[in-house]
Amino acid sequence: MNKNIVGIDWGTSNRRAYLIDQNGACLAEHEDGQGMLAVGGREHFGASLAGLLAAMQLPADSPVIMSGMVGSASGWQEVDYLDAGVPLTQLPQHLAAVSDPAWAGRAHIVPGYVYRNGDSADVMRGEETQLLGAIAQGHRDGWIVLPGTHSKWVLLKDGVIQSFATYMTGELYAMLSKGGTLSAMLTGDASDAEGFATGLNQAARNEPLSNSLFRVRAGVVSRSAPAQQAAATISGLLIGAEFAAARDAGQGISVIGSPALAARYASAAAHFGLKCAVLDPHQVYCSAISQFIKA
Repeated sequence: MNKNIVGIDWGTSNRRAYLIDQNGACLAEHEDGQGMLAVGGREHFGASLAGLLAAMQLPADSPVIMSGMVGSASGWQEVDYLDAGVPLTQLPQHLAAVSDPAWAGRAHIVPGYVYRNGDSADVMRGEETQLLGAIAQGHRDGWIVLPGTHSKWVLLKDGVIQSFATYMTGELYAMLSKGGTLSAMLTGDASDAEGFATGLNQAARNEPLSNSLFRVRAGVVSRSAPAQQAAATISGLLIGAEFAAARDAGQGISVIGSPALAARYASAAAHFGLKCAVLDPHQVYCSAISQFIKA
């Protein structure tokens, strides 16, 4: 490509755009709430993208590469998943051109990945682009963790996905906060270190999660545990459940996440005896887009 390129991480609720030059440097960033749900239907994605380019004061014919929910069944255009066996470095060869005539030839969507294991399957959309960026930064082997609404644990070997698993950690915490018997207890400080460690300890026992969650409530109502630590304990339980399931994480993990989330996962990793390297999600995404330019 002979001009700067716009990379867009288009999620369910939010989107973030980066202007990347031919050397892979980030020239500008833009973030807004125009995620998939806010766009208002498939027929409005083109106008939404035009608005984004205008907000960034970029030419309307700027080449665009988009990842995330924009390629889902509810997005602008559904793009088939790649099999996990396809190397991440081959993503530039599998971009899907947007079929909308107004964007033909200059807007493309990154496909997600599917991992099949017997009669079960797991999928990702958006995380594959961050994984490509991590590989570009030299992280070709080992466990990559991408925390968030749906946390991903991905095992890489020489840049190829060996397996991955999704945990509805962020979504579960949000749902528990909105209603039910635990909601009143989730108004406290979720970052309380002692409460978080209590939750991690309980998760390490690998007991049924629904029972462990109820016992947080029982501890509070029986005055056996401080109510102000309940939110942090539940956070520790949910995040700790991921670590308890990843018994084969070896010596350590690399986490791609916001500073607050990454710090929490680093704390959990230390609790479970794992080393933890933290990768900046914005730098990782820019590294990924630079790979599309080089291709």
